[in-house]
Order: sequence, then C-alpha cells, then structure tokens
Amino acid sequence: MGQEVQIYDKAIDKGLEGVVACSTAISSIVDATLTYCGYTIEDLAANSTFEETAFLLWNKRLPTQVELEKFKKELSSHFKLDSEFVTFLKGLPNKNIHPMEWLRTAVSGLALWDKDAQDISAEANQRKALRLTAKMGVLVAALERLRTGKPLLEARPDKSVAWNFLYLLKGTEPDPFHVKVFDTALILHADHELNCSAFSVRVTTSSLSDLHAAITSGIGTLRGPLHGGANEQVMKMLLKIGNMEECEKFIKGALENKEKVMGFGHRVYKNGDPRAKILRSMSQELGKRRGEPQWYDMSVRIDEIMQDKKGLLPNVDFYSASVYYCLDIPIDLYTPIFAVSRISGWIAHALEQYAGNRIYRPRGNYIGHHDLKWVAPDKRKS
Repeated sequence: MGQEVQIYDKAIDKGLEGVVACSTAISSIVDATLTYCGYTIEDLAANSTFEETAFLLWNKRLPTQVELEKFKKELSSHFKLDSEFVTFLKGLPNKNIHPMEWLRTAVSGLALWDKDAQDISAEANQRKALRLTAKMGVLVAALERLRTGKPLLEARPDKSVAWNFLYLLKGTEPDPFHVKVFDTALILHADHELNCSAFSVRVTTSSLSDLHAAITSGIGTLRGPLHGGANEQVMKMLLKIGNMEECEKFIKGALENKEKVMGFGHRVYKNGDPRAKILRSMSQELGKRRGEPQWYDMSVRIDEIMQDKKGLLPNVDFYSASVYYCLDIPIDLYTPIFAVSRISGWIAHALEQYAGNRIYRPRGNYIGHHDLKWVAPDKRKS
C-alpha cells in the first residue's frame, strides 16, 4: 500500500475568499459600510484629515487637539530626505520602468539610512512608522521630478502631506480645493480591511521581519493590476474612448469580446463601494472647475451601462481615475499615490501583527502524484 495521504477537504482554491485569517480592530466592511476603528468612511471623509486618520488607524482612537498637533509636527519633521539617500535615488533608473518598481526599491533603500531599521521594538516601530509615512509622498514626487529632469524641492513642514505632495510634484503652491480633494482621496484609500497588500504586509511582519521589509512587500503586492493598478487602466480607457458618443459602442464591444472593464465589481462589496460615491462627487466638481466635464460625464455613462448590462457597480478605482486626472497627476503615478495613502493602513496592520504575533503558516491541499519512484535519466520515457 502507498503512504497514507492526508486530505484537507476544506481547502479554498479561489483566493482564500471568505476565509477569516486574523482578528483586527483596524477597519471593517459590513455590506456597503466601511469603517476605520468604528468611524464610517463618510464621516471621516467629511470631517477628518489624512494625518488624523493615520493616528486613528495606528492608535485605534482619534487624537486630542494637543495629540494631533504633536503628531503632525513629528510627521512633518521627517519630510526631508538624507542627501546621501538622494544620491542613491538619482542613481536608480527612472526611464521605461513602472513607477511602482522604482518605489519599492526606494522604500527598501530607506532602511539603509534608518538607524532603527533592524529594531522591531514598539518604540522603534513608531519612529519608523512616522518616517515611512512622511517620506512616501516625497518619494513619489521625487520620481516625477527626476525623470523629467527637474530639481527636487524641499517640503514645507508647516503644510500637510496632501499639500506637500501636490507642491513637490508640480513646483507651485496648490489650489486649496485641490488639496482638500487630494487629502480626502488619501483618507478613502488609507485602509480596507484584509485586502491583498495588507495581508502580504501581515505575512511578512509575522516572520518578525523589519517594518521596511513589510512595507516593501505591500508595495510589491499593490503593483499588480488586479489590486492597485486598476485606476490607471480606467483613465487609459476613458482617453481611448475619447467622447460621450463612443461610450456605449466601446463598452458593449468590450463585453461582447469578454474583455474586463476595469473599475467595476468588488469581491467584498455587493451593494456598492461607499468610497466610489464620494469620489464620484469630487470628480464632478473637479471636472467643472477644470472646464473638462467630459471625463465625469463619460464615467457616469459607463457606470450606467455596466449596471444595466452586467449588474456591476463601480469600485474605488473607477472615479478616482478622473479625480487624479483633473488634478494633473501623471497616469502612471496613480498606483504610487495609492501607496502614499495605504502606507498608513499597512503600518496599522504591521503594528497590530507585531503586538499579537503568530507566524502565518497555512497548509496546502496537495493534488499531485503519489508513490512515484526515481528512475535513471536514460530509462525515463518522454
């Protein structure tokens, strides 16, 4: 008789769908309601800031006024990049590469200039959390400046993460409305329960690897078009369609050819993504102010067609595309922008994992051959 084989009859082969992998107090999705530490995304988008939201995710509570001002001051004190690190960045290739490839290398490289890099104590992790969050937007803006041959600019410590990103990217003081819109977008993308990149961050952290390694894992996961890259594809689709008159023809043709229309449907939300509703209104207002309402109008028409033909609702990626486009942000930076926001959630998951760690070690349901015997190469049949 062959060796007894253990069968795992509860193996899940479809992306662990429905499997509860951990307990968390960071964020929750129930039907069409997303909450961060008990606060709805609508409440936070209307009233909070990205900095306050990061504090909330890391500490599971909102800060007092004094705590918030201290947190913002500590965060902004880390905007500046070390001069040697800037030299390192200038040595990285930045042509004909995807910005996420550059970003994951840059973030990993930050560890080489961080004196706490190998210290995973709670105190050191808090310090690294501030440094990483402060520098993520600075790095994305630096890439754009470097690849277009423009000098790097100094961040303003008296301004927010959102203000500084737009300033460092373009070199001019941003419109206050644009800052508010971008800050709200950062809040909306900050965390999303146990999504693909948050899970990879937790898995890396569970080995007791360092925080830079965990965040680099998150960036690598976010790089994929099925996770963070969809908003880029949405904007490319809108530009390809070109005008309202071509919307229906294009989408119907894509559906007939069984091509995926990016920005629709969600593995968790079945009754609509609450973030999409907020982004939709921002897309409309930005389009009006820019004098280019067609991107919003086209998006709404595509939204209607997809609901009618497929019963699918838009997710966070769909309307964020036209929002970023109307903010004059290069399309290939849409996914890195996701990282500028999501690092706050990734860090929250890493800190929570460190605090109650058990290394992830799932089992695989083996479905291959059994009882095979080795034979010499010259005896093997092709």
